[in-house]
Amino acid sequence: MPNNEVNEAKNKPLTKPKTKSATGAPQRPKTKQKKMLETQIKDKILSWKAISERRKKWKLEGKKIVFTNGCFDILHYGHLHYLAAAKDLGDILIVAANSQASISRLKGPNRPIQDELTRYHLLASLMYVDVVTVFAEDTPYELIKAIRPDVLVKGGDWTPEQIVGSDIVLADGGEVKSLPFVEGYSTTSIEKKILSQKD
Repeated sequence: MPNNEVNEAKNKPLTKPKTKSATGAPQRPKTKQKKMLETQIKDKILSWKAISERRKKWKLEGKKIVFTNGCFDILHYGHLHYLAAAKDLGDILIVAANSQASISRLKGPNRPIQDELTRYHLLASLMYVDVVTVFAEDTPYELIKAIRPDVLVKGGDWTPEQIVGSDIVLADGGEVKSLPFVEGYSTTSIEKKILSQKD
């Protein structure tokens, strides 16, 4: 490419001109929509190694790291209430989701209902969730050992000793808490309702 064409290409604006919809309102370019998915949602889904590396930075900044886990198969109000309450306990909320195979072992062959991309991206799209990661084991014990959060949270009426990973967090001087579920909301009840309507 001749030099003058290179210079012209460099000087061209990178943003596309705004277009208008049928109602006359300006439409956002498709690149903007992709950027939202790529940089603000997908970038929250991290490997264990990436979280461990970021943890060093968070600790230097004096931030409190909160960890919770679950299947989060069909997100409902109970999940949203619980995760928001978990976020209130610190600065960085890490949500560890069971893998597809892990859910099937725990919940049965008909679960999960949602595919893995949907589950992970829905969690990452929540404004109060900072990080989403995945574990393939039946429990997140090894993940908790790797991340070493300041606060370990679980939904339900568990005692601290019953919560997987509590020994690690308590030995580090952290906190272990149980947050109550919102009555009447569960993925299992949604599944039963769907199946009853099919009959």
